Amino acid sequence: MSIYNEHHRTLQDQFDSRRLADRLEQMIVAESISDEHAAFVNGAEFFFLSTVDPDGQPTVSFKGGARGFVTVIDNHTIAFPSYDGNGMYYSLGNLQGHPEVGLLFIDFENPKRLRFHGRASVSADGALLANYPEAELIIRVTLSKLWVNCPRYLPKLQKVSDSVHIPRPDSQTPFAPWKRIDGLQDVLPAKDAGRLDEAGGAITPQQYARILSPENN
Repeated sequence: MSIYNEHHRTLQDQFDSRRLADRLEQMIVAESISDEHAAFVNGAEFFFLSTVDPDGQPTVSFKGGARGFVTVIDNHTIAFPSYDGNGMYYSLGNLQGHPEVGLLFIDFENPKRLRFHGRASVSADGALLANYPEAELIIRVTLSKLWVNCPRYLPKLQKVSDSVHIPRPDSQTPFAPWKRIDGLQDVLPAKDAGRLDEAGGAITPQQYARILSPENN
């Protein structure tokens, strides 16, 4: 089945790109994960995840971790962990109602990008969870289609450092600064109990804004 419908075709015909679009679909759209695709995905430190909310509205979120936090299980399946977030579980809740997802992998240092479309499921898979310190759940995505996009408009960026909040097997992840904002302490999960004092106590929203300011990062 083609990735195009009548709406795509209307635009392609308007700009005389139907022949090109058909050739690209033949050449780059795949329904299995090649060794080259797998190397790119396995080496990712982040990606963007698109899900659909209960109102049918698409939304997108950033997912990051240590290099290798996305695992290619086989040539049709990838998996990644769900780490501690803001407690909304917005993306995970969305995909349990609408399992169709889109993932966009980007390398800004060596400009390259990969679209990965599929159906997602969430589990507490013990075998995979053990590979990810502090992970709460595992998300598996079964591939429907993928393709590499032209990177010509990507800015070339240089990585400065890893996030200190990426879970590591040999150290405790720092307490998230936003959890210190006054007015949130009485609603934090039980796992965060007692960590406020060790992190330096409560702060105001204004103090949190200063933590995020460029001069402090």
